[in-house]
Amino acid sequence: MNQNVGLLVNTISAALTALREQKPLVVNITNYVVMNNSANALLAIGASPIMAHSRQEMAEMMSFAGALVINIGTLDSQWTARMLFAVEQANTNNKLVVLDPVGCGASLLRTEFSRQIAKNANKLIIRGNASEIIALVGEKAQSKGVDSLDSSEAAVGAARYLVETYHCNVVVSGATDFIITADNQVKLNNGHAMMPHVTGMGCSLSALTGAFAAVGEETGLAAAAVFGVAGEIAAEQSKGPGSLQLNLLDALYQLDEATLSARLKLS
Repeated sequence: MNQNVGLLVNTISAALTALREQKPLVVNITNYVVMNNSANALLAIGASPIMAHSRQEMAEMMSFAGALVINIGTLDSQWTARMLFAVEQANTNNKLVVLDPVGCGASLLRTEFSRQIAKNANKLIIRGNASEIIALVGEKAQSKGVDSLDSSEAAVGAARYLVETYHCNVVVSGATDFIITADNQVKLNNGHAMMPHVTGMGCSLSALTGAFAAVGEETGLAAAAVFGVAGEIAAEQSKGPGSLQLNLLDALYQLDEATLSARLKLS
């Protein structure tokens, strides 16, 4: 293990310890499909989720929450207004926003609204699959609904553009994950081919990204690393997607620093 990789592994391990010690509150404005998945993933890793959607309480929530996760999976006019107000409150309280641009590129509404959130947020991580990241930039992307038909490698250039344009960090999820910041690019090869067969896996990763950001790991790397390793462990114990969902929560809950460090495949 070279020195740079060793430092990254230490950073990821330290972030996991900090998360479990601090148990940060993460506000999620997320879609109807994955609320349960995302909340359980946050609880399993040691964070505290709240699925808050009301404008009436958002200012209060963001005054003491650790981070805000915006997931656009089931957009409508009420949700968009609430999300924009929540981002305003996150900015007011200097809290980081995680944007999950679900299905960006599948419709004009999703694409334009994702760009609006990215533009409005002062502190931002964008976490999406390759097609979503490419579509957010405006290049032609291959997508089928909310699923990606592009490789994560194909989205690296688009991710760099987003980093420069919105002064944010970007996580491109796929068979290989890329974590791209203004100063660095990290490649992760953890995870398992069974994971895309369970709905909401990326959404759970976005939720975890918010939890790690709340304890100061604002690149998205720790969340991607932890989720990838937990997914690998869960897949080894699963016969199919149904058991994978259950085993993933157990793997997140049981994951320790030694297992994480031993299994990480990053460069």
